[in-house]
Amino acid sequence: MYLITKKEVLNPTVTKMVVQAPFIAKKAQPGQFIILRVQEQGERIPLTIADYDREEGTITIIFQIVGRTTKLLNMLNEGDSILDFVGPLGKPTDIKNKKHVCVVGGGVGCAIAYPVAKGLHEQGAKVTAIAGFRSQDLVILEKEFQQVSDFHLISDDGSTGRKGLVTDVLKELIEAGEKFDEVIAIGPLIMMKFVCMLTKEYNIKTMVSMNPIMIDGTGMCGGCRLKVGDETKFACVDGPDFDGHLVDFDEAISRSRTYADFEAQERERECHLLKEGA
Repeated sequence: MYLITKKEVLNPTVTKMVVQAPFIAKKAQPGQFIILRVQEQGERIPLTIADYDREEGTITIIFQIVGRTTKLLNMLNEGDSILDFVGPLGKPTDIKNKKHVCVVGGGVGCAIAYPVAKGLHEQGAKVTAIAGFRSQDLVILEKEFQQVSDFHLISDDGSTGRKGLVTDVLKELIEAGEKFDEVIAIGPLIMMKFVCMLTKEYNIKTMVSMNPIMIDGTGMCGGCRLKVGDETKFACVDGPDFDGHLVDFDEAISRSRTYADFEAQERERECHLLKEGA
C-alpha cells in the first residue's frame, strides 16, 4: 500500500497527489512513469512522474479525471493508500549536454513537460517553455514553469496569456533567431504532430513523449506499439520518448480512438447509474 501524503486540486478536471514511494523516488528520473492500481479489481493505468523528492521518499503524480480509474483515484484523500504503485518505468528523457532547449506542453501534458524543463534547468541548460491550454481555468503549473524557464503561456480563447497556438510562438521564436539544440513536445497527439511538422521545416531535432494505451508496462502485451520510421516500437520499454520526425502520428491518432465508442457508452452508463442513485 502506498500512502497519499498530499492532495491538491489544480483545476476542475486535474488533480495532483504526492505519494510515499521511497524505492521509486530513489531511482526516478524526468520522463519516466509509474503504473498504479487503485483497488484489487481495478485496472492498471500509467501516469508520468511529475516530480520526485529523494529525501522525503515521495513521488508526485498529476492526472486528469477522464475515466473510471481516475475517478476512483480522485476519490482518495490524504491519509488513504493506493494498492499498487510500480516504477520507475520507461527510459528517462535525455537532458544531458544541452545548451538551449524549447519544451512545448499542451494541456495536462504540461505535467510531463514540467519535470523535463526542471531537469534541463538543473543541468544548466537554457530552457524556453511554451504551454498551451484551452482556457484560463485549465492552466496548471504556471509558477513552476516560470521558475525554471523563459515561459510563454498560450490559450485557445485568449482568456490568459496570449491567444493562439503553441506553434505560433514556436515559429516566431525560431524566426527571431533562437537557436534550439532540441525541441521537446508533450501533449495531445495532434499538437505534437504539428510541432513536428514545423520543426522539420527548420531541421530542428524534436522529441515527443508518447502515451498510447498501455497495460503491463513490460512490452509483452503489445498494446502500446507505435510505428517509428520503418520499425515497430513499444512506448513502455522503448520510450516513452521518440524522434518526432519519425513517429507515424496518423496511425497513433487512429489507434487512440479504438475504444472511443466503448468509453462513451461507459460514461453514459455511469451517468445513468448516478441519476438512479440520486
